Amino acid sequence: MPTYYLRTFGCQMNEHDAERIRALLEAEGLEQRAEPDDADVLVYNTCTVRKSADERLAGHLGTAARLKREDPDRLVVVTGCLPQAEQAAFFERFPFVDVALGPQNLSHLPEALRAFHHAPQGYFADDPAMSGELPSRRQRRYQAWLQVMSGCTNFCSYCIVPFVRGPERSRAPRAIIDEARRLAADGVREITLLGQNVNAYGRDLTSGAPVGAIDEAAARRDPAARRDPAARRDPAARRDPAANGPTFASLLHALDAVDGIERIRFTTSHPKDLSRDLIDALAELPGVCEHVHLPAQSGSDRILAAMRRGYTRERYLQLVANLRQRVPSVAITTDLIVGFPGETGDDFAETLSLVGEADFDGAFTFVYSPRPGTAAAALPGHLSDEVKRERVQRLIAATQQTARRRRQAMVGRRYEVLVEGPSRHGETLRGRTRQNVTVNFSGAARPGELVDVLIEQATSTTLKGRR
Repeated sequence: MPTYYLRTFGCQMNEHDAERIRALLEAEGLEQRAEPDDADVLVYNTCTVRKSADERLAGHLGTAARLKREDPDRLVVVTGCLPQAEQAAFFERFPFVDVALGPQNLSHLPEALRAFHHAPQGYFADDPAMSGELPSRRQRRYQAWLQVMSGCTNFCSYCIVPFVRGPERSRAPRAIIDEARRLAADGVREITLLGQNVNAYGRDLTSGAPVGAIDEAAARRDPAARRDPAARRDPAARRDPAANGPTFASLLHALDAVDGIERIRFTTSHPKDLSRDLIDALAELPGVCEHVHLPAQSGSDRILAAMRRGYTRERYLQLVANLRQRVPSVAITTDLIVGFPGETGDDFAETLSLVGEADFDGAFTFVYSPRPGTAAAALPGHLSDEVKRERVQRLIAATQQTARRRRQAMVGRRYEVLVEGPSRHGETLRGRTRQNVTVNFSGAARPGELVDVLIEQATSTTLKGRR
């Protein structure tokens, strides 16, 4: 049987796309291998949002080039955002690559495998089809990614995503709900809804498109059977968020009614589009987990304007306050960039102070790297690597301090944990709270179970406890 090796870089959407790639390859009769030396087909699913991702890929493609020289019949395939960004130039940089596909063109993978021997094959059309419509080969039994939309239309000045993922496109609500039901029937208990900006879901759909018989679904499911119903408002009293057409909030209402799906997560949320209806859904729907990833990127209004983010520091902090008022147990994580062109010491100080005011539960911190074709790449005032390194270290220390304080506040309390399996060390089990915090705990439990765990210790990123 022919074999394949798959390596994925980047975001959750790339992990989702990797599940589709596995399904397409295995439908062609290929069997997965853990090491590239053992495979006939080498597949690299790429990210190009930051320079560091390009650099990591380069090392892996060096291995692919060596293996191709040793066996010219070995097939090298590169998918994802990097070849989409470079297109024909990608084959000039990496002449040993046989097939390259953009993220909108994964459905062409079987065709490409059969055609590559004629000439290097590139597929970069702006195809309206989404990878979420393709078959999937999941690696996690009880958790699943579920794509609700693709692309982005915000054009933040530093970001290449709109150029490589295309404009915002929403999947039909019925297709999403049907997929959720199939996942539930297959034993999945937790779904994570994916989109570059999930808050924009539905804007490109017709205003009269149904979102999934919200009222009927809510009536079918007995609120009394839901966990902690007293802490939620009566679903019968809710406004119908689909009244003016499909929205992300109305989609959450529909998915919350899918039997078997116990937890719903989503990423990523753009602050400028975080609506009152979405905050209400977090507060009211038992299945929607109390975690919001809300990228701030900077605490300086001047830098936010240069980034074209569409909100101010004050507006961002008001959203954080609204979330914590409506959902006291919510965890808020963020993305922060240091070293944006023209960032002064005062601008950076504003970002540091934002961390303290927002009291983040966690943060991904990044050093700005120019992406070809983006507006920010042409801006004056690019900072030295030394300045950027010094600032990011200070920012990491600040975000770890707030995260550690919020994790310590969880000690001595019990939290519901979805069991994922053995911990890295094998002596305990591992799972996640509804706030998306990893817990290592002792006691008997099976993967896929929801169990209550008493938290006994905490670091800035993980918890430790027992049943």
